[in-house]
Amino acid sequence: MKPPIPAAFRTLDLNLLRIFDEVMAERSLTRAARNLSLTQPAVSNALRRLRDALDDELVRRLGHGIEPTPRALALWPSVREALRQLQEAIVPSPFVPHEASSIFVLAMADATAAELMGGLARLLETQAPGVSLRVVPLTTRDPRNLISEGAADMALGYFPAVLADLTGRAQAGEAVSFAHQRLYAGEYVGVMRQGHPLAEQTLTLEAYCAARHLLVSFSGKPYGFVDEALASIGRQRRIVMTVNQFSTAGQVVVNSDLLTVLPRHFVPTTGLGDALVLRDLPLDVPPVHVEALWHRRMQHDSAHQWLRAQLLHVAKSAFLDAALP
Repeated sequence: MKPPIPAAFRTLDLNLLRIFDEVMAERSLTRAARNLSLTQPAVSNALRRLRDALDDELVRRLGHGIEPTPRALALWPSVREALRQLQEAIVPSPFVPHEASSIFVLAMADATAAELMGGLARLLETQAPGVSLRVVPLTTRDPRNLISEGAADMALGYFPAVLADLTGRAQAGEAVSFAHQRLYAGEYVGVMRQGHPLAEQTLTLEAYCAARHLLVSFSGKPYGFVDEALASIGRQRRIVMTVNQFSTAGQVVVNSDLLTVLPRHFVPTTGLGDALVLRDLPLDVPPVHVEALWHRRMQHDSAHQWLRAQLLHVAKSAFLDAALP
């Protein structure tokens, strides 16, 4: 059940927040009134009404200007951001790619970056030469805090638990703060070195479970989606090592008798393709869908919309090219 809306907010005239924002920015009732095309008495009256609603003085006169109270200083950043988001949703500013100088921060694993960043680089060169991309490591299967705190504009990866939680919240009528978009479906395969004892035979479930395994784990926990699938049929494998990058996994496997699981499309990018053997996994695992995840506050931001469209275009192009003979 949704919590009730406080009466102080339910009856609040949101125009008062716009006036409050201008007063805080100018630190002057006179300049705020001029910028808003209002009279100074009208601005003073609006502040009085907001004081009554919030039970705080908000600003005090100081010489020819004003001094905000601690409550006003704490409130202002949230008010300014909310007004910015509202303005962007109602009257979005256009994003012109060839004129833009935006910087986007994307969180993703190296396997995802290997699939997408080349295409994105070519696209930026031709369409948006002033735009920059910064890729930061994806270190969790739940990057919502990373996005909420502004450390990344978007996270790209496999987030089944996050999507299940978002779906459950939406079905329960709760507000959902994140949106997502599927980019592509990855096929995961068993990987071992050339000459591995299992390389010349069919990879059976018995042999697979008896082998020693390496897991790519962002958290370091020795349990992944393959282990969930094994547990569902009453089986398990022994994970003797974890690493946090797919490229590192390739290097380890090519120099040992460990088995690992890698995205099929990623193996050629390692430069180790000729030294590795790929085998279909001997059990059913759920499809691995790579999603773009972002905060809904960016839903109507024109620059963010452009980036999402380019990511989807590059992903579709990459997998179309991979399917060609």
